[in-house]
Amino acid sequence: MDLSPVWLTLKLAGITTLILLLVGLPLAWWLSKKRSWFKILIEAIITMPLVLPPSVLGFYLLLGFSPQNGLGKWLQQTFDVRFVFSFQGLVLASVIYSMPFMVSPVKSAFQQLPLSLSQASYTLGKTRWQTFVHILLPNIKPSLLTAAVLTFAHTLGEFGVVLMIGGNIPGVTRVASIAVYDSVEQMDYKAANNYSLVLFAITFIMVISVFMYNKYQSKSPLE
Repeated sequence: MDLSPVWLTLKLAGITTLILLLVGLPLAWWLSKKRSWFKILIEAIITMPLVLPPSVLGFYLLLGFSPQNGLGKWLQQTFDVRFVFSFQGLVLASVIYSMPFMVSPVKSAFQQLPLSLSQASYTLGKTRWQTFVHILLPNIKPSLLTAAVLTFAHTLGEFGVVLMIGGNIPGVTRVASIAVYDSVEQMDYKAANNYSLVLFAITFIMVISVFMYNKYQSKSPLE
C-alpha cells in the first residue's frame, strides 16, 4: 500500500484547518454581530459549498484559475503562481469548500454568548482584539473544537473538488479519496479497502474524541 496519498491528505487537511482557523474565526465573529443585507449575502456565499455539487464548484475554480484565463493567467504571469493541478490549488479549493464547516458552528456559538461578556470587558478597558482572544474564544472552546474537527474530517473526504482542480498527479495532488477511486477502477479492491479503512479510522477517532470531550466539558462539578 502506497501511503503517500494518505500523508498528502493529512497535510492538506492540516493546512486547510489552520488557514480556516485564522480566517474563519474573525469572519464568524463579524457575521455574528448585527445583521445586514451585505452580511446575509456573504453568509449565503460561504454556505453555497454545502448545497452545490462539488464538481460544479471544482469546475468554476478550474475555469477561474486556469492559466489560459484572466485571473489564473494574471497570477502566473505576475507572481508565477499556478493553482490548477498543484498542491496550492488543492489548498485553495479545500479552504473554500470546507469554510462553512468552520464558520457556521463558530458563528452560532458567538451568537449564544451573552452581550454582557463583551460589555464588561470593554468597561475594564480591554480592546476588541483582547476581548476576542481572552474572553470570547475561551467561552466557545467546545464549538471551536467541533468546527476544527469537522473541517479536518471534511477535507479528508473531499473528492470532486480536488479532482477537478488538482487532477490525479502522484505525490502532488493524488489524495487518499482519489486513490480509493483509482483502486476501484483498477479492480484492486484490497488497496481501495486499505485506503478506505485508514480514512474511516482517522475520521471516527477524531469525531468520537470530540463527542467525549464535549460530554466531559458539559458535566457539572457534582456529577
